[in-house]
Amino acid sequence: DTAPFPKTARKRSRRVGNGVNMDRRAALKALGAIAASSSIESSVLAQGMKPVRPPNVVLVVVDDLRFDEFGAGGHSYVQTPNIDRLAREGVTFTRMFHATPLCSPNRASILTGEYAARHAVYNNVSRSKASYSLRTMARHLQAAGYETAHVGKWHMGDDPRPRPGYDYWVSFPGQGKIINPEFWEDGRLHEVQGYITDLLTDRAAAFLRARNRSKPFFLYLGHKAIHPDVQQRNDASLDLTGGVHYVAAPRHAGRYAGANFKRAPSASGPIPNRPKSKMIDHILALQAAEPVQKAYGSMMDPGTSEQTIRERAEMLLSVDDSVGTLLDLLSREGDLDNTVVIFTSDNGFFFGEHGLSVERRLPYEESIRMPVLLRYPPLAKAGAKVPELGSSTDIAPTILDIAGLGVPDHMQGRSLKVALDGIHTAHGRQGILTEYYSDDEPMPWLLDADYKSIRTERYKYVHWLQYPQFDELYDLEADPYEMRNLYGTNHALETRLRRELSHLVDAAQGLDDHRL
Repeated sequence: DTAPFPKTARKRSRRVGNGVNMDRRAALKALGAIAASSSIESSVLAQGMKPVRPPNVVLVVVDDLRFDEFGAGGHSYVQTPNIDRLAREGVTFTRMFHATPLCSPNRASILTGEYAARHAVYNNVSRSKASYSLRTMARHLQAAGYETAHVGKWHMGDDPRPRPGYDYWVSFPGQGKIINPEFWEDGRLHEVQGYITDLLTDRAAAFLRARNRSKPFFLYLGHKAIHPDVQQRNDASLDLTGGVHYVAAPRHAGRYAGANFKRAPSASGPIPNRPKSKMIDHILALQAAEPVQKAYGSMMDPGTSEQTIRERAEMLLSVDDSVGTLLDLLSREGDLDNTVVIFTSDNGFFFGEHGLSVERRLPYEESIRMPVLLRYPPLAKAGAKVPELGSSTDIAPTILDIAGLGVPDHMQGRSLKVALDGIHTAHGRQGILTEYYSDDEPMPWLLDADYKSIRTERYKYVHWLQYPQFDELYDLEADPYEMRNLYGTNHALETRLRRELSHLVDAAQGLDDHRL
């Protein structure tokens, strides 16, 4: 590892028992004592159990998965018994949101606990060199004695080689390929025959079997699914010569032929006499321009067809198989109940809501709401729903807190550990920041769609940076599908939300309280 390790993490490593000179057994003993002592009270509240050593961690990140795009999430027909098991035996966070609903920046936020202004991966343009210096939770866990593994998609740059903080590494260039992908493993890049979800699962399982049993472990599994098979260049533009295809594993192809997704009211066409989003009108007008249609028509899917939704559901079945494989393996080895298993995604997707489809970076619920399931019996109450406002920047702080390491100073998110019992409130946040930094690739019709948005329990205020006259305000209690833009009707509310949004933006920039 050539990149310097964060000073904060080094300090925390020394606090956990006199530093790096401790022998392994003593370090693990100290870590176990910290983890156990910090979780006893919550354990009793949850299920009367307590961990006997620092917990293992498995973090599964699915690509492009909506918050409602699995069985327990409310999908009309897809069957995901293994993912649903996590919801049944763990907690479901119902108000988690992506800091930036876009692949690269949000993956950086998940791994670092930082907003884009701090980690600097603000779009999908290659950040290969910069990504070596990201202050990921893996680096903190590794320094504290964890054996760490990254398996799957990295996509903060196209360089597939190992990043600091990982003892075991398998990845692929950029977006990867669904069939017969190239993997970087064992110090080289080579083609591997098979279906990518299954191949990644095999490598994750191999790590679990071969790991050092005297250490706790951290496994990050980043799936290519359910992203389509399309290649992205270093400048974030797309190579559309091969088309855009969703490809299910052969055993799942055609499983949902003829099935229809139950669409939201906002996907059923324009509603007469309702206030419209002027920004969406602007975006769709740019999209309809002849040069854009000619260059990008092959990737557009107006309204998102039923076939696309079916193919995405069929791709997800291999991910569900993967979750089942890992849960069964952990159970057989006696590690399941001492392993924090988290299932989530990097951004959402539109199924025709607001006339949108592939524009999965805009500030509406289908794009920004984050599916988060967490199973860990010592702390997480089985079947509980956690309505607390949370951000993708909270994933890393929560994991480190559960591991007994505390939250490093550089992280801007907050730990949600206290809320896992389904009873207590962790922080009582008033609002969550979501933001997007636009670029001319890969969707030029979004080149001026930069925004900052605040999502509270009841309201959402969207400030369009280049078109403030198009700002939007929604009462999500009365209008959960965001069909009535109230901007301009309540000056006092707009002023308050704009002031709160300004505070969050300042904090994300490092100009205010570092905990958002």
